[in-house]
Amino acid sequence: MKSILNAGIVLFTGFFIVLLTSSVSMSGQRTHTVFFQGEENELNVYRIFGSKPGKTLLIIGGIQGDEPGGFLAADSYADFSLEKGNLIVVPRANFPSILKNERQINQDMNRKFMDDSTLNYESKVVDVLKKLICESDCFLNLHEGSGFYSQTWESPDRNPKKYGQSIISDDSILDPGGNRAPVNLEAMAQQVIDEINKNIEDEFYHFHFNNHRTNHPDTSHKEQRRSASYYAFNVCKIPAFGVESAKALPLEQKVRQHIYAINGFMAMLDILPQTPGIDLKKPEMLYMIISVNDSIPLVVGKMQRLQINRGDTIKVHDIVANYERGLSVDVLGAGNEFNDMKKELIINEPTRIEAKKDFYACGSVFLDFKEKVPGKGLDKSREPVVSESKKADGIKYKLKINGNTVIAENYSHVTIQYGDKLIIEDIITGDIDPSEYVVNFKGFVGNNSINTGEDRGYVIDTGANVLLPRYSLEKKGRHYYVVATLAGNEVGRIYIDIQS
Repeated sequence: MKSILNAGIVLFTGFFIVLLTSSVSMSGQRTHTVFFQGEENELNVYRIFGSKPGKTLLIIGGIQGDEPGGFLAADSYADFSLEKGNLIVVPRANFPSILKNERQINQDMNRKFMDDSTLNYESKVVDVLKKLICESDCFLNLHEGSGFYSQTWESPDRNPKKYGQSIISDDSILDPGGNRAPVNLEAMAQQVIDEINKNIEDEFYHFHFNNHRTNHPDTSHKEQRRSASYYAFNVCKIPAFGVESAKALPLEQKVRQHIYAINGFMAMLDILPQTPGIDLKKPEMLYMIISVNDSIPLVVGKMQRLQINRGDTIKVHDIVANYERGLSVDVLGAGNEFNDMKKELIINEPTRIEAKKDFYACGSVFLDFKEKVPGKGLDKSREPVVSESKKADGIKYKLKINGNTVIAENYSHVTIQYGDKLIIEDIITGDIDPSEYVVNFKGFVGNNSINTGEDRGYVIDTGANVLLPRYSLEKKGRHYYVVATLAGNEVGRIYIDIQS
């Protein structure tokens, strides 16, 4: 197989484009295009060209951010080598929603491909995806579906309206018109389903073909007339399928099922790959590269402290971790709610920078202000200093109450007034990375779509009926508690007393 060459990348009008010329063959090469670089919705597109020409398969994952089975499977193909045919891989179509582990941010991105005029970051990404779909010979949209699909009603969790463990198309036959022959989508899907099911021993979890009959008047899936697969079917006139593993299954099982599906479609299209392995090791940050006031960037390791002066501007240029893609940073209390990578941020109070791989926290560094030097007063030098993390006697809690910072000792009581706005900003400890804790306000749900129990960073408006009185200590909605756990074990708590 020919060696893989990286194509040059040229900066142009806010995003990267790959420099291609008609005189240069892309045979055996791989390119990486970054659209909307530096924006919250940064979009990475990987093109893999086989040594021999052939069909092109487009793989999109993460169009809905709470479906990691799809985007982690797609990620496995971004570094592929091919002997024949081509791949276009978009592992994380909706990175902001992945970072939030939520289905959508402004709108469901998979409902913006037809008859939608609302302008937001989702529409910008969809415009790129539309072009990629029409450049392809076949399109796979990787999802996780609720329940288990069945052609007949078996139970509330297994029936024709469920999506899990199915391959979906908009109809059984695609008639592209012109000189192109009709395509039997059901036969294509069933061929792949047979291959997937060979790897699933329990028939309860077998895949099935799910025909949405989207264009038919009696379809029960009219909402799919704005989806990516519907756009592919009706506008680009190419075979398109939604691959839906069941949300309830273990993550590794979902990833494997998506990979079985991708490999099945590749074989059908005569795209000859080098099969990737599945690596679901725990994400682990090694260090960040940070500059202060546009100075030469510094290497700051996990759990180290970067000492700066109040009002300094910092920028995180990069993260080095045991993964290459899906990385972001959150400068707590100083940046935006998505990704602070490569953002210039003014730091006016000590804080922590949390590294994430998708929505998994994987390491921290601390930003502290210069301390007084014995006999000399405050160190006013402009040079930042990297030092080891402070040791702490125990954990403390950094809160914001109506915008004012409050530090609470472990097992202490914090008194607030009804109507106050409370934010649990962070845990303060120098012994264990704060990102490894879960901090849960009992009686409050920060993420309504997926309640992970982690409530740091959410505004808790005590006067807006967001608290559940049945979880309060006396069941009257006046005394709540916040519990901190580490590896599932309670390590501390504080009590929130709300006065009328």
